[in-house]
Amino acid sequence: MEQYQIVPWDDLSSDESMRSFNLEQYVPPEVEKLAYEVMKSYDMSVSGMTLITSKPDKGGAIWRIETNRGPRSLKVLHRTPQRSLFSVGAQEYVVSKGARVPGIILTKDGRNSVEAGGKLWIVTDWIDTLTPVMKIDLEGARTLCHGLGEFHQWSKGYEPPAEAGKSSRIFKWESQYQKIMTKIGWFRHIANAYPNTEASGHLLSVLDTFEGQARDILKRFQESAYKRMVAKGEAHWGLAHQDYGWSNGQMGPGGIWVIDLDGVAFDLPIRDLRKIITSTMDDMGAWDLEWIRGVIDAYHSANPLDQETFELLWIDMAFPNEFYKHVKEVVFTPVEFMNTELNAILDRVVATETNKWDVLRELEKDKTKYAAGDYPDVTAAPSGPYRYKDYAKEGAAPIVEIPGSKRKRKDKDKGDAIRIVLNPDGKAKIIPGGETPRKLSKKEEKKLAKKEEKKLSKKQLKKLSKKELKKLSKKEEKKSSKKELKKLSKKELRKLQRSEQLASQEGLAVRKPEKAVSPLRQPVKAVAPERERMKRYKYRTEPAAVKPKSGKPSAGSGQKSRSTAAGSKPLKRSTSTSKPGAALKEGLKKAAGGGRTRPAWNKGKKKVGVKLYLTAYRDSKSARRTGLEHFDDLHGEAAGTEY
Repeated sequence: MEQYQIVPWDDLSSDESMRSFNLEQYVPPEVEKLAYEVMKSYDMSVSGMTLITSKPDKGGAIWRIETNRGPRSLKVLHRTPQRSLFSVGAQEYVVSKGARVPGIILTKDGRNSVEAGGKLWIVTDWIDTLTPVMKIDLEGARTLCHGLGEFHQWSKGYEPPAEAGKSSRIFKWESQYQKIMTKIGWFRHIANAYPNTEASGHLLSVLDTFEGQARDILKRFQESAYKRMVAKGEAHWGLAHQDYGWSNGQMGPGGIWVIDLDGVAFDLPIRDLRKIITSTMDDMGAWDLEWIRGVIDAYHSANPLDQETFELLWIDMAFPNEFYKHVKEVVFTPVEFMNTELNAILDRVVATETNKWDVLRELEKDKTKYAAGDYPDVTAAPSGPYRYKDYAKEGAAPIVEIPGSKRKRKDKDKGDAIRIVLNPDGKAKIIPGGETPRKLSKKEEKKLAKKEEKKLSKKQLKKLSKKELKKLSKKEEKKSSKKELKKLSKKELRKLQRSEQLASQEGLAVRKPEKAVSPLRQPVKAVAPERERMKRYKYRTEPAAVKPKSGKPSAGSGQKSRSTAAGSKPLKRSTSTSKPGAALKEGLKKAAGGGRTRPAWNKGKKKVGVKLYLTAYRDSKSARRTGLEHFDDLHGEAAGTEY
């Protein structure tokens, strides 16, 4: 069960055998097997299982299961297990507060979920009697929004489990507006980049209007009470559904039931209300003041609004969210989208805008109907205990000094300062004495370490004597020379080595070959003068001629073959486990004059050829592989001589 990892299966649409399938009514067989394994963790017997819907692009699914305890819902949540724990905990919390939300069934060992295939699975109650309310009818919309206000009221005070991945959008409002403004700028670049598409000119003609709206509303948002409001903290505002609508809020026993809580997150709850209003106005094709006032009043009766919250709702409705939502597809498929769909979309959006601002100006007057909220001024945006790395945008939490604490303003040492950090819920946390040091980056740590090394080295130099200073300077010279050598290229290093060898060997040193290659594979080259002299060289041995093994005189009639010099027996290749070439070296010594010592061996210019050969032989792996044939080729000896 743990080996298979659930991944999106929407790529199956490219398979010809799957094109006839509706992937939203299909799950891979491996996922279905996991579902049966998960159900074994619950105290129930399953007699039937029906797939309700799936999310092939995300890897989620919902089944209705028939059990001995009544119908239930089995669901695999498509988000990460940590993120899903946040929503499962939220669902349990609102149910405990009395919310009309399907209850979560616990496993045999008391857990609220099961992890399998890299996803979290839950089993909940199945509510049979749920029915959607009328979408366009004002009474149905009022009912839907009253249920939304109830859900927001029940969600206040939620604290997620410690192991859950926290999800919050409460601090992201300004960054979301700025992102939309940036994307609108992208639309302009795309329209200019594809001027021959059908909707390019149409898009350019409306961009100035929507871009101006976004800029003006962002300025008004920055002047609003937003920063003072979010300072109240996440638990004060509770959860927003993020996907609330006509399918996820349905009429059931006692009122509206809220389902599909997978995406809940901490947020200002009016974001859900704004989405319902603007999307419905877009569907209607015009803004309806009576409809908007009706749903706001219904929401207010369940979750009371204040002046500051109403103003933020108005700002969010005025921002061109619907324009961005419909046009953002141009970023992904610009040519196809502008040639097929964009013209009709722009016509509808522009038509809806004709009375939008008249309605909003009239609606703005309703602000006085609501009481002012209690939002004290803050000197900085919320941070500290409620700053999370994935969404916090502003600076540090407000710091208040305790009156009477002795602290010198001009003194750099702040170790005696006592601080109070204000939490979002209004409680204060006292931090005695000292500032919490900021964690240094790796670059800063390296710079600090180098500074400390320099300080230490200066102190140590002062304590050293003259002799120690000289030694130290020599070491530094060697280090610097090594550094310089490292900087040299390969060609420069070869030139340097060659010049040093010639200077030390007085022109007799043989440069080590760059890459040893068998002489049998080397191309024919002109023979160097040195090799000509070596070819003409004759080893001086006893005058008596000795026949070679073949019985025929050797090629050089005035000299003995080296293999039979001084009546010695022919040399044979060594078969011992000693170093390769040891027997060969010994044979060469005997051929050149017997068992002379090394000083005697090195004497005389006439032995230079043998000495040079031995040096090349020792340094070249190729010579060891080719054996005496290399020697014969180098010195011009007769072929076929046996050693």
